[in-house]
Amino acid sequence: MPNFASRSAEAELMDDLTLASEALRQNLDELEVINTRLGGYGVITHALAGLQPQFAPERPVQIVDVGSGGGDTLRHVARWARSRGLPVALIGVDANAFMVEYAAGRSAQYPEIHYVQQNIFAPDFAALRPDIIMCSLFCHHFDDEQLTQMLRQWQQQARVAVVINDLHRHPLAYHSIRWLTRLLGGSYLVQNDAPLSVLRGFQRHDWQRLLSRAGVQNYQLRWRWAFRWQLILAGQA
Repeated sequence: MPNFASRSAEAELMDDLTLASEALRQNLDELEVINTRLGGYGVITHALAGLQPQFAPERPVQIVDVGSGGGDTLRHVARWARSRGLPVALIGVDANAFMVEYAAGRSAQYPEIHYVQQNIFAPDFAALRPDIIMCSLFCHHFDDEQLTQMLRQWQQQARVAVVINDLHRHPLAYHSIRWLTRLLGGSYLVQNDAPLSVLRGFQRHDWQRLLSRAGVQNYQLRWRWAFRWQLILAGQA
């Protein structure tokens, strides 16, 4: 029986930055389907809608998606912004070259999106000052020490806010995604990583401890369906 009391430290297969295969391409397609069906994108757009009054009206809103993967979240945000007549400049950042190439190919119809291969711990990334830094299902890939550094740095970088969408570590979430990926005949990557991602996910006290360690006081933490955390940090840049 998995231990839900604390975050798992087991690495996911997708944590291998050299991973580049047809199985990875299938996995990225599967993740887009899962996010669409389970409402994952709504965590981000709900936060952006609440922040919209703070956006500067004289220029496009610059949003950086950290760990952008297949680019599905950015494409959803682009469609959301178009529906509101909101000018945006969207930047996807990922350390995996295959991910960047795949995402760019899938986003050809979205000129407002640009992708770069970059290490988020590098000085070039730390120099960015976007309006919004966002990430979806990214934070659980890191240990507490790395997350403390990331949360502190991102809040200092963002002009308006940091928006985080990640998993709630819960038995129902774990068993549901484990059986769902098997019933749907998912790739070996998604069958291994999807349930493991839940075990690497967070409970409320995890976020509260990390934010305290990072010295972050101005934030909003909400639970949203399906078994997601929405975390919004007020920007300081």
